[in-house]
Order: sequence, then C-alpha cells, then structure tokens
Amino acid sequence: MHKNKGAVYYGAYLKLKQLLNAQTPLSKLYGEESHDEMLFILVHQTYELWFKQILHELKSIQLTFQKQHISAQDMHATVRKLDRIYKIQQVMQGHLKVLETMTPMDFLEFRDLLVPASGFQSVQFREIEIRMGLSTKNRQGVDRKFFTGRLSDEDAEQLKAVEKESSLFQLLQIWLERMPFTTEAHFDFWNAYEKAVQKMLEEEANLILQHPAPDPDVKAGQEKALEGTKSTFSALFDEEKYLKLQQEGHFKLSRKALMNALFILLYRDEPLLQQPFECLNLLMDIDEQFTAWRYSHALMAQRMLGSKIGTGGSSGHQYLKRTTQNNRVFDDLFNLSTFLLPKAYLPSLPKNIKDFLNFNIESTSPKLS
Repeated sequence: MHKNKGAVYYGAYLKLKQLLNAQTPLSKLYGEESHDEMLFILVHQTYELWFKQILHELKSIQLTFQKQHISAQDMHATVRKLDRIYKIQQVMQGHLKVLETMTPMDFLEFRDLLVPASGFQSVQFREIEIRMGLSTKNRQGVDRKFFTGRLSDEDAEQLKAVEKESSLFQLLQIWLERMPFTTEAHFDFWNAYEKAVQKMLEEEANLILQHPAPDPDVKAGQEKALEGTKSTFSALFDEEKYLKLQQEGHFKLSRKALMNALFILLYRDEPLLQQPFECLNLLMDIDEQFTAWRYSHALMAQRMLGSKIGTGGSSGHQYLKRTTQNNRVFDDLFNLSTFLLPKAYLPSLPKNIKDFLNFNIESTSPKLS
C-alpha cells in the first residue's frame, strides 16, 4: 500500500489546468466561435479518455492470458476488468445522445474547418480493435485501405508495433486449446456429445414423420431445415470439413478452441466453469457493444451528413455502416448457440471431472490452465 508523503491538491492531481485548457475551437480562430464546436470537441476528448481506460484494462487482460497457468483469482480479476470495459461502453453510447443535441445546421457551421481530420484517425480506438483481434489483414473491404492510408507515419508505426503482439483473440484461443476436460484417458467427451446430437436429431426426424405437416411445402421445409442442422453439426465432428469452412471464413477459432468454448457453455453451471463462462459472455457483450456503438455512430453520421463525404474522405454514413457489419472479432462465440443441446441430452461427466469442476480437493483431474 502506498503512503502519501505530502499534501495533494485536487486540481493539481487531476492536471485540471491542462485538461480544461485543451479545447481550442477552430471557428474562434477565424471569427465568431461556433457555439456547438465546444460540445463536439469535449465529447470526442471524453471518448479518448475512455479509450485510454479501456486500453489500460485490455493490456492487463492480455498479460494475464499470456501466463501458462491462469488461476481462479486471475480469471476473477479478468472478468471484473472485462465488465468494467462493458460498463464504459454503455456510458460511451450515452455520449452520442448528448452529441445528437447538436443539429446538422449547427455542425455545418464548423464542419469544413475539420477537413481532413476524421474520427478514423483515433489511434487509441484502432489500437483497441487490434488488441481485441481485428488486425489490418482481417479488416473488410475499403476499411482495410483506409486503415493505413489516413494515419500519420508516427501513428501508423505505433499500430504496426501493436500488431506484432498477440491479440486477445489469439491468447483466448491458446487458453481454450489448453483445456483438458474433454480428452480424459477414460472419457471421450466429443464422442459422447456426437451420440447425443444424433439422438436429438433422430427424435426430431421422428417427430416430422409422426406429425407430418398437411402442406407438402411445409413438410419439405422442415426436412430441409433438419438436413441443414445435421450439416452444421457435422462440421464439428469432421476436422477436414471444419478446416475447409475456416479457410472460407466461416470460422476464426481453431476447431479445438471452439469445441472447448462450447464445453464451457454447455456446462457453465459447474462451479469451476462459471468464471470462464462469464469471461466468454463478456467478450460477446463487448463485441456487441462496439458493434452497437459503430452503428449508432453511422446513424448519427447519416443524420448530420446525409450522403455527403466524411471529413476524412470516407463515404460517411455508408462507410461507417460497412465497418459495423463486417468488423467483429468474436463471431464464433455468438455462433456457439447453434451447437447447444437441451440439458436432457447432455452427456454425463465422469466422477473425477465432475468432482474437479466442483472444487473437490481430492479430485485428480488436471487443472484448468
């Protein structure tokens, strides 16, 4: 615990003189100040402060996931940090509502003074995306070109250095691949899971046969849907098929990592898996919040600009809309719902694994890495 060795003054500690004098409306330099430019500056500066805190949390989480063994205490702290990021995102979403009190006419008063500056040049937000797992090569369409073409040389080099580090997505994949529970010496979970899936699908097929739809088109639709479900599940059980789908962009996580993430979701009520489940759930929440924030930003851009080109040279609203739809990191976690089974179909776990997942100290099951 640190001890205070001298008096601390509120304003000096928070550097309020520097902070509160960091707003310089450009309109004031060319004549009468545009009243709403101050709001525009403050909201964006506030975003940057929140981005700094999100990066502070993300870097700490990355350090944790770099460990060879992640303890229960580590996982608890990680969940708290992820939850903090999620709460910050919710606050950020509210800032857009404040910015929307500025009308399009108010924005036009100073908009042309901002060219070619753009929110796209927020290095901190780009660093957040990279640290999460959205690298330059994974960006979609025109966004990839804008990523490197609208930054200063110094900022571009900074982001290149960040890209050399392992992203949270990559570290999460490694951690998931280390999970030992599904391949115990006397228990092949995935063989049991495949049998449970087959049983469920057979019962669904029997239901279609026993209760045929009166309309042939409806019956054909049911049968087609069932075949589609079978095909989807088969990707999990066929490594070659999974790799082919992964190469086509349908999956990002390795098959082993995806299957172990599914195991966590299926048995999330087991005490030892509750924190890992919360971790995966919060990663989805955070990904979803960034998507929602981008979408809200796109709507605001449309409201302010219509179909005009953005100040940074992008296609404004349409560009932001594309980045919203295409640039997500943890799609695989969202899609795991496809492979969930009702509890009645779940394979029973062997006693040693069950005991270990319940923190039974006499269990000899391997530790969760």
